[in-house]
Amino acid sequence: MMRIWKQRSKPIQAAAGGAEFSSQSRHAGMLNLQGTRKRAIDRSRSRLVMIIIMIMAVYALIAGRLAYFGVLEPSDRVRLALADPTISARRPDLVDRMGRTLATDINTASLFGEPRRVVDVDMAVEQLATVLPDLDIELTHRRLSSKAGFVWLRRELTPAQQGKILALGIPGIGFKRETRRFYPNGSTASHLVGHVNIDNVGIAGFEKVIDERILADLRAAGFGDAALGEPVEMSIDIRVQSIVHDELERAMDRYQAIAAGAVVLDVHTGEIVAMASLPDYDSNDPVQALQPDRLNRMSAGLYEMGSTFKTFTTAMALDSGLVTMQSSFDASKPLRIAGFTINDFHGKKRVLSVPEIFIYSSNIGTAKMADVVGIEGHREFLHRLGLLDKMTFELPETATPVEPATWKKLNSVTISYGHGVTTTPLQTAVAGAALVNGGRLIPPTLFKRSREEAEAVASQVVRPQTSDMMRYLFRLNVERGSGRRAEVKGYWVGGKTGTAEKVVNGRYSSEKRFNAFLAAFPINDPQYVVLTIIDEPKPEEGAPSATAGTNAAPMVANIIRRSAPVLGMRPQFGEDLNMMSVRY
Repeated sequence: MMRIWKQRSKPIQAAAGGAEFSSQSRHAGMLNLQGTRKRAIDRSRSRLVMIIIMIMAVYALIAGRLAYFGVLEPSDRVRLALADPTISARRPDLVDRMGRTLATDINTASLFGEPRRVVDVDMAVEQLATVLPDLDIELTHRRLSSKAGFVWLRRELTPAQQGKILALGIPGIGFKRETRRFYPNGSTASHLVGHVNIDNVGIAGFEKVIDERILADLRAAGFGDAALGEPVEMSIDIRVQSIVHDELERAMDRYQAIAAGAVVLDVHTGEIVAMASLPDYDSNDPVQALQPDRLNRMSAGLYEMGSTFKTFTTAMALDSGLVTMQSSFDASKPLRIAGFTINDFHGKKRVLSVPEIFIYSSNIGTAKMADVVGIEGHREFLHRLGLLDKMTFELPETATPVEPATWKKLNSVTISYGHGVTTTPLQTAVAGAALVNGGRLIPPTLFKRSREEAEAVASQVVRPQTSDMMRYLFRLNVERGSGRRAEVKGYWVGGKTGTAEKVVNGRYSSEKRFNAFLAAFPINDPQYVVLTIIDEPKPEEGAPSATAGTNAAPMVANIIRRSAPVLGMRPQFGEDLNMMSVRY
């Protein structure tokens, strides 16, 4: 039994031993599993730590690079670019003769880039475009990808744009504080005030004068950013300037003209109180000035001034002493010279006195008066009045008149009534002022000038007696001649019309005219000359023609009617020519 039991117990023991072995095996397996998991966890943990370390290293590298760029001083090229005195140098304010602002500086910011500091050009351009939708993507990308140390990206940002770009935090992008020129009157005086370029440097009009006469010296001395404390006063009165500008706009529309212009000039100082030329441009948007038709026609345009030149021919004849107010000339027949026939537009076909020649605007009579003086005397007189020489004037936009290289009799005849030479309307006004202010030619100016200062630069070009006679003829022409529509009750307007046919394809065209009216008021004691021009006006509905008497003369009347009270001129009422100090 014991053997049987032993025999039976062996398997039992064996079985028991197997169970023990099996238990030990499971325990070992569990230990192994735990070890594997632990090793896996350890490996994962190690990898995670490595990844974290690598990420931290990358961020540390980026942060270090950003810190480097943030702390690093700007390169010399950047410093030079930002310190360029020609960039946004402050400018003095421009004010009119009453102290009203014509131009001033306002603060602004401009965007620049330093390509070597930009971490990701693609991202930088993409982010900038979200704030500046009109950004030139290709150009900006090319600039930021360049090897340049400094590149402009956008000038004159708005405060909102600057704030949004700043919030983007784009490395390598910065701002420079600049000044921008602002013209509160827009286009009203643009041809006189001029404009500046993107760097706030004057490039046209009075702004350029300021650079050449004042700021150039400061910059040369290293004071490019120095702001001048005192504003620069101009001679113009912005109130009168606005009136002139408005009347020119009305005339352009009323007469369907391609251009118009006018000037109001102080006959005793040469100060330009107002001057405008249309079409013009807004000084705040100087790109418009590049269009060909935006020329300042008053000082840079050259024209045959037509019958307004009869004013100078008549003055020349009277000043010579060879012709008097009582002289007369036969205008009954056309004048034939060198194969050309000279006729009168309003021919009376009879002998005319000097006043009749003037108020009927006789070509024949005027040519014969010029003939009395002679060719050389004629040419010398026009040069004496400054009509054929480049004018001494501040504006850079000033043209040089054109005259025949050699004067012949036919030249003198045609020039006597305003054809054959070209000059500027402003010179015509300045010469006209000399004929009514006692005979003193005073260079025009856009700076304020006293009468004493004007006397120092004036030159006597005709006798005072000649000036008296011309004032009489001016008034006579408005009372009884072609200038009737220039009349303004109480302000004693005097003047002379000029209707010139324009040259088209080498021939004078009766369809296209350049009209002008040269006026002075009050003619018994002139204070101001007013000259209007209108280019290619069309006849008004029902009107047979578009002569200067029907358009340029009313333009003068409107300007004087509105401007005289502003200038402090009180109306005077009396018996017309009896108010004159001289009568004929």
